[in-house]
Amino acid sequence: MSNLGTLDLEFLYLGIKKNGTFNEKDIEESELKRLGVGRTLDALASLKERNLILMNSDGTFTITDTAKNIFWDHQVPLRLKILRILDIKAFPLEKIATYLNEDEKIVFEEIERLRKEQLVMMSPLRTDSGLEKMYEILDAGIAEIEKPHKITHSKNNDELIDELILQIKKLQITDEQKNSILDKITLIKEQSK
Repeated sequence: MSNLGTLDLEFLYLGIKKNGTFNEKDIEESELKRLGVGRTLDALASLKERNLILMNSDGTFTITDTAKNIFWDHQVPLRLKILRILDIKAFPLEKIATYLNEDEKIVFEEIERLRKEQLVMMSPLRTDSGLEKMYEILDAGIAEIEKPHKITHSKNNDELIDELILQIKKLQITDEQKNSILDKITLIKEQSK
């Protein structure tokens, strides 16, 4: 993973919120307007150099697949995405869930598993509105990120096969043809486990 900072995450998340493409107006209407022109241009140039965004001919910016794969690829385990976010900076649960476009309850459950495995820790932070739970990555969590991860496709393959089975059952062909196709797909599904 390329070394990302908080600003990188904010720009990439802006792009994700805007369906992969954002423009100058989107930046002005976001919290990123606080940066001013110079820092904004520097941040965009840095993202472009690292192949995380592309500049389009109409002046808009598009998030690359490389960037999407870091935090928003459904094949990357949620635990790894959480660790990647926390590798940038300590965040409260709400921010982590927001940046990942995930349900807060699901993120909380995964963070609790990560805490039990001693990959992250929770630290209370005193704010004007009271105590806020901040989650930060531990050394073991950083080591987990750096390990090569084999993305498991078995669940996705199973889902695809189940979807194919449903589609085949709806086809208007003879039952004999359906059964022949379904038998072959079932065999593939069993062999992939």
